[in-house]
Amino acid sequence: MKQRNLSLIAFVILLAGLVCLCAGYLCGLALMLRMGGWLIILALLGGLFVDQVREYRFTLTILIANFTALSAPHWFQSVGDLSLTDAWLLLIVVQAIMFGMGTQMSLRDFGQVVRIPSAVLIGLTCQFMIMPILGFSLARLFQFPPEIGAGLILVGSCSSGLASNVLTYLAKGNLVLSVTMTALATAMAPVITPIWMKLLAGTMIEVNALQMSLDIVKMVIVPLLAAFVSELLQSPRDVVRRCVLAFVGMSGLGLLLLCVGVWQRLAISYPSQQFPIMHSLLSIPGFIAAAFVVGWLYRLAVDRWQKLPRYMPQISMGGIVYFTLVTTAKGREQLLAVGVMLLLATILHNLLGYLLGYWGARLMGMNQCDARTVAIEVGTQNGAMATGLARGMNKLETVGLAAVIFAPLMNVTGSILANHWRRSVKQ
Repeated sequence: MKQRNLSLIAFVILLAGLVCLCAGYLCGLALMLRMGGWLIILALLGGLFVDQVREYRFTLTILIANFTALSAPHWFQSVGDLSLTDAWLLLIVVQAIMFGMGTQMSLRDFGQVVRIPSAVLIGLTCQFMIMPILGFSLARLFQFPPEIGAGLILVGSCSSGLASNVLTYLAKGNLVLSVTMTALATAMAPVITPIWMKLLAGTMIEVNALQMSLDIVKMVIVPLLAAFVSELLQSPRDVVRRCVLAFVGMSGLGLLLLCVGVWQRLAISYPSQQFPIMHSLLSIPGFIAAAFVVGWLYRLAVDRWQKLPRYMPQISMGGIVYFTLVTTAKGREQLLAVGVMLLLATILHNLLGYLLGYWGARLMGMNQCDARTVAIEVGTQNGAMATGLARGMNKLETVGLAAVIFAPLMNVTGSILANHWRRSVKQ
């Protein structure tokens, strides 16, 4: 009875908030908009305690972050002299998200491509063809400002995230295919994502494909390498562990040299303002060395606290919430200006991704189970990567907006679709 009453109260408050929000938007009343926003936040907070929506709690948390940042953007812009959108801070947050994801993956995932090569090839073709072209088409159809439209293309050009693996499991799809596609798509992102951005988004904004590729290496490949180093240190083969430890030792020595002045000399020779590409290239060895050391430290921590791996997904989720808060706060004015149309375009992007992914796979001869897996992989994208790249382009408040909307939306639609397919399998 308590659950039922709580659900009813949350629904009534949500309805009142939506009414205030619509009235404020249509009549241009700022007070009504703020009141509607806080009522919706209150309703969503109540929803976190409703058992019937247990599967959507992370999505509710993201929505709470969205509305809170819209209602009080000044809370999430800086702390003292520290900007919450500082480039280094956001890079560390993205790396933490990807490292948390990497600890849930395995090097064995890449080996599955040998077992199911045709399915993986079809899936990756759908993954990297459908969503970028859809994003470009929708940006043109809705005639968004260039940077907003480029954000849709950026979301579509990124790889899928671990959310697709969870949704595939819920849908009783081909989990091996899903995990393999996610692993390979992530590894291919430094090449594929910049190419699509240059070809499609390059018609709207300036895109430095090489710089974007290097940014993806830092944000995605480096933290995944750290996770795989930790995995290799568990190898039953003594020679593997010894080789990895040797690399860890050399990496530690390299980092020590960088700290005592080597990096400072290189940075002076190639300042980032004048030589951004060379500056980024010179930093890559340092990032790789750090990956080996972090992977080793994580393995030591796991050996001491064996329950640590189960908390890594929560760390990734916390990072996604942080990105949602700071991106929404920074891009509040632009989001309010194009919010309704951008929401509609994002919904179409997501749903058409599922639809075209499914039927594209079916037309290429895949069975229903595998086609559903491909549909989920195509329709769900790595929002953290998209947001991080938008920050790397210094356009977080515009190019990053589509990712902020897409992330919670895909969790809602994906969960509904996965549960529907799960029930159809049981029947």
